Amino acid sequence: MAIPWDSIRSLLIFFGPILLPKAISYYRSVKASSQARHAPIVPVPPKVRVALALLAFLIISYILKTLPPFAPENLFLATQSRLQIPVDVLFNRVAVGRPDNVLTKQDEALRGRFVNLESRLLYLQFGPEVLANCPFCTSEEPKTFFYYALPQLLWPHIANLFAIAFVTSPTFTGRAGSQWRPKATMAAMTITALDIYFVNSYNYQANARALRLSEVDFFYWTARVARLVTLAAFDAALGWLLYLSATNRAFVEPPSPVERIEATSRALLTVKSKLSALGIVKNTALRDEDLRSRSHAYWSHEVRLMGEVMEEREVVEGVNDALTNRIDVATITRDAEGYAQNVLHSLRGETAEDDSI
Repeated sequence: MAIPWDSIRSLLIFFGPILLPKAISYYRSVKASSQARHAPIVPVPPKVRVALALLAFLIISYILKTLPPFAPENLFLATQSRLQIPVDVLFNRVAVGRPDNVLTKQDEALRGRFVNLESRLLYLQFGPEVLANCPFCTSEEPKTFFYYALPQLLWPHIANLFAIAFVTSPTFTGRAGSQWRPKATMAAMTITALDIYFVNSYNYQANARALRLSEVDFFYWTARVARLVTLAAFDAALGWLLYLSATNRAFVEPPSPVERIEATSRALLTVKSKLSALGIVKNTALRDEDLRSRSHAYWSHEVRLMGEVMEEREVVEGVNDALTNRIDVATITRDAEGYAQNVLHSLRGETAEDDSI
């Protein structure tokens, strides 16, 4: 059983003032928690810009498709005709608006379908393309029209789901996009399920009582606009969330313990590789006679140069002034002695373990 639009509007009017402040407060709390983590605001990463551009393209496409020039033609609105109008009269009016007053193939197919009121009611539910092109559908079996319309109904949702998978890919948008993938996927599937439910459960026979054109519910065109606007709003919300998380304005998630351990391990491995490279270079320099002589010459020159510098009067006065007035030599000596004792203590412990083994 379909839910009337009046009921939906009433629910929105009733729950809107309650849910909207809660949503605003939730956004502010999340933003405050993100700021509390001291995450600096950064520019939009290049890959996230591509994702946002894709979402913007989809949003603009959906909005453009809702405009009348891009919507499927409604024969009853185009000719201002009632549902009960005779077939010949209806398509004579349609032919007036066609080039050379000649009906198209789709018009001819619809003319063959509009033999009873049931087909016209199904036309209002599923649109002109389904009614004109379905090869196995009959008005005696209305569900066959739904089965034929299902791929056309699912296509925009599937395309949008592929776009969601792309813009929330961990390899493309990183943590900023991947954190929204489960929620966005579930929301997209919910929208798809609701769309299918509303189309399938629509009471198309209610239009049989409409005697005037203003009383007719053009469900197919209304549902099409609602579907496109919903997808556009959903993509806009996803793009906004992606922008906030990518720039650290909100929804900043700290790295997990596993990720922190991996990052620390990578940093330690980098330091270890650098130390190993330094040891190899030093070992090579000590083993090679030419390099060893150059190293000795460098340090001899360095010692002689620093000795000459330290013997200058200005340097001696500056060192004496620093040692006397600005530097606590006792504290530095105590810290150095403690550091040396800690190093030697650990070395003594390792030596004792080796001896015990």
